[in-house]
Amino acid sequence: MKVKIHTTLGDITVRLYDQTPLHRDNFIKLVKEGYYDGTLFHRVIKDFMVQGGDPDSKGAPKGKSLGTGGPGYTVPAEIKPDLFHKRGALAAARQGDEVNPQRNSSGSQFYIVWGQVYSEGQLKQLSRQMELMLKQQIFNTLAASHRAEIFQLRKDRNHAGIQELQDKLVDETEARFRAMKESGAQTGLSDEQTRLYTTVGGTPHLDGQYTVFGEVEEGLEVVGKIQDSATGASDRPLEDIVMEMTVVE
Repeated sequence: MKVKIHTTLGDITVRLYDQTPLHRDNFIKLVKEGYYDGTLFHRVIKDFMVQGGDPDSKGAPKGKSLGTGGPGYTVPAEIKPDLFHKRGALAAARQGDEVNPQRNSSGSQFYIVWGQVYSEGQLKQLSRQMELMLKQQIFNTLAASHRAEIFQLRKDRNHAGIQELQDKLVDETEARFRAMKESGAQTGLSDEQTRLYTTVGGTPHLDGQYTVFGEVEEGLEVVGKIQDSATGASDRPLEDIVMEMTVVE
């Protein structure tokens, strides 16, 4: 299914993925209800992305901070390993992992990726950083399961015991990381990601973190105009960029 986003800077047509039916159906439902009509692209970051879908942005006075509004529900994550944050990708905004470990999406807020084109060297460095972040996540999960033991060791000031446990957790982290790689699980950037981000461009560090549920089919140059807009506080464009949406039958 497709949706046309009419903006004050031009029209953008997005195609919604069938691989993410919860997000597809929710987006179509809101569009048909006129939910997005009159809302703004309220958060714009050059060379990164443009974000909209906050109902509180309708008629919002200049300078008002936006970005917390929604329909009062979230959408379960549909993060797919083969749907990437390439330039033009349509993805769902969400709250951070600290309050949203399931990575559920906002019920209405979305963003369209702009990003940048990377060199192979830049992506190799990013891939190494992703691996380090994954190892840190594994270590943190293991440490959380030993929270009571760590607390007691610290209470007893048992420094040798703390070091022994830390070494044990590091070894277990490396073992789990190796097992993930051997099983074929993604730990860094794939060949397809490398191809996309060195040609089309995008924001590879967001892959696996947010649900991508569509892509721009027409009007990518309009997204380029929006992301190039002058912004003020909270990355809100100085000149309102208003949208309306219609389902393309």
